[in-house]
Amino acid sequence: MAEKTYLKRPEKPEPCITLIGMAGSGKTTIGTALAAQLDYAFLDTDHLIESAYGTCLQAVTDALSSEAFLDLEARFVSALRVSRVVIATGGSVIYRDSAMQHLRSLGPVVCLDAPLEVIQTRIAKNPNRGLVIAEGQTIADLYRERYALYNRYADIHCDTQQSPAHCAQSIIRQLPASMLDNPAR
Repeated sequence: MAEKTYLKRPEKPEPCITLIGMAGSGKTTIGTALAAQLDYAFLDTDHLIESAYGTCLQAVTDALSSEAFLDLEARFVSALRVSRVVIATGGSVIYRDSAMQHLRSLGPVVCLDAPLEVIQTRIAKNPNRGLVIAEGQTIADLYRERYALYNRYADIHCDTQQSPAHCAQSIIRQLPASMLDNPAR
């Protein structure tokens, strides 16, 4: 009988790419296209939370205070131990520095820039996306508040007013050369 061969985790994981931006900015759509072009895996942190709780993200955010949800999201994100993955995060991940520092340790952080009008339209089409917003706060208020934080953490920016494939190419062109020189790809 042949002896089984087991794979070892690499001693030094390869970099990941994290996508941040407002709900509706295209993190999942562009992330999927980017992962396919790079031959990386794709991971949506909102889907991780949904799978852990067995319900949609909006139900999780509704069940918790905003602060409790932000802490929960940060714990999920900070627990990621991945390599060669495009990570789409929840739009609120930028409220916890610990989560953002962990994501930055995994590789470059890309902010997906979309106009407010596009964000408002997309959010209206999907009310179960789990938006963390204070009572009385508008989407425009949230947009202005978050963009300062997105800019703080972003290594790369991508204008999402182009096709997902073009966005992926734009991001790839801005990646460090060391990420693209991997012979394993």
